Amino acid sequence: MMNNIFNAISQGSGYITVGLAAIGSAIGSGIAGQAAVGAWKKCYAQGKQAPFLLLALVGAPLSQTIYAMIMMTMIKGRIGAGHEFPIYWAVGIFGGLAQMFSAIYQGKAAAGGCVAYAETKQGFALYLTVLGIVETCAIFALVFSLMAMPEAQAAAAAVAPAVAK
Repeated sequence: MMNNIFNAISQGSGYITVGLAAIGSAIGSGIAGQAAVGAWKKCYAQGKQAPFLLLALVGAPLSQTIYAMIMMTMIKGRIGAGHEFPIYWAVGIFGGLAQMFSAIYQGKAAAGGCVAYAETKQGFALYLTVLGIVETCAIFALVFSLMAMPEAQAAAAAVAPAVAK
């Protein structure tokens, strides 16, 4: 009975990760999207063509939700005897927060890139590079979260003798 509860808590941490990351992706894309719409409006008002490339900047914060989905899948695949649920809970919350903040700040950086590119039509690769640096924080959070999770078999083998007593 307790193992079922611990497993449910562990699996819930994966969903928390995705939820937090999705919130961050929505906020980050929303911030970048507002800047893109404003930049396009300015282009239209000046009789210039609106740059389609701004959509690439707007969509950049969505990748953090994909990383969180990978984390969720790994959590679900590694759950063992259930007694390691505090580790999964911590990984889920802190990994999700890392993805969320990375997405938000990537959206803020993308907003600046949208405005700058629409005005100058220069520097797009540099703006993507900045977004890539922010993205690296999300990738590090993913990798470190995966490293922090116990292997299901190893955790189950370590817990089994204690449970048998």
